[in-house]
Amino acid sequence: MTAQRRSATPPTAYARWSRGQGIDIVPGFHIPDLRAVPLKPWARMGGYGCFINHEESDRSNDCYVCRIPPGEHLHPVRHLHELMIYVLSGRGSTTVWGPDGRPQSFEWQRGSLFAIPLNVRYQHFNSSGEAPATLLAVTNAPVAINLFDEADFIFDCPYDFPSRFSGADGYFSGEGTLTGRLWETNFVPDVRDFPLVEYRERGAGGTNVQFKLARNTMMAHVSEFPVGTYKKAHRHSPGAHVVILSGTGYSLMWKEGEPITRYDWSEGSLVIPPGETFHQHFNTGASPARYLALRHLNARRDPATGLPMSSISTRLGGDQIDYADEDPLVRRTYRDECATNGITSRMEAFHGTP
Repeated sequence: MTAQRRSATPPTAYARWSRGQGIDIVPGFHIPDLRAVPLKPWARMGGYGCFINHEESDRSNDCYVCRIPPGEHLHPVRHLHELMIYVLSGRGSTTVWGPDGRPQSFEWQRGSLFAIPLNVRYQHFNSSGEAPATLLAVTNAPVAINLFDEADFIFDCPYDFPSRFSGADGYFSGEGTLTGRLWETNFVPDVRDFPLVEYRERGAGGTNVQFKLARNTMMAHVSEFPVGTYKKAHRHSPGAHVVILSGTGYSLMWKEGEPITRYDWSEGSLVIPPGETFHQHFNTGASPARYLALRHLNARRDPATGLPMSSISTRLGGDQIDYADEDPLVRRTYRDECATNGITSRMEAFHGTP
């Protein structure tokens, strides 16, 4: 007997679960304004929400937007997947319960970044009686749900992870430890003005800080690049959710050997580069451009140096394109865009050619 080949890949456990949540699933890798996505009542959370899924979301990481009406709160929940949250708008607080059942609360505002420790029970509150609070979350729920294929286990498992969260006071105080460019913490009051460190590897005078939150396997980083500059093109695995924190500009994205596509952005936009797709960010505004990337810690690394392949030149077998190797049309287009916006390109200082 010969097996019959299926014509289509069956939906993953995560895809089945997310489709059953009763909220929209917005596909794609460019959202012009996260605050304008369609939101519907979300029974499980108790607020309003929608998923934003990239082409590999059902097997890597997902993203959702959740809104808390003025003066209200979401349901208390817990789950066996990691969660990072960026506050798009509003202010509020979150209460978490430790293994001993003792509650601990912390306050957040627009621009805050934090992570909920694995399987800790928590609840979000909107502190304003007049304005909604809107949260952006990136999770690795697809990995956990696909592994066990049992949603009730993921969202109703009583096991505590004391090595992740013991209930100790001050866990969300905002204190942290800086090693190189890595800031280990559990709460950042406002990533929009968090001090950054020089990061020459990506080019053009940029700065950067990486965040290790709540001992997660997922990571985040903030990058900023000056007026009149753009970053080097690079590629990596899927799942990097790039939230524009300030500035205006555009990103180019393309797979090797395929046409280049442009996506414009401003504060509140989201760009999700598909896996193994070159992408490059350009500042066309009159102020520095800053973004937050929420992502998996799944970077391919060079076995000899331990460096991410996305920071190694394609000349050396890596996944980053040096300025000298980029398509000349890239820099000519940028120079024209700067002129249109009344900005002087500073790129000659970095790549030395017109």
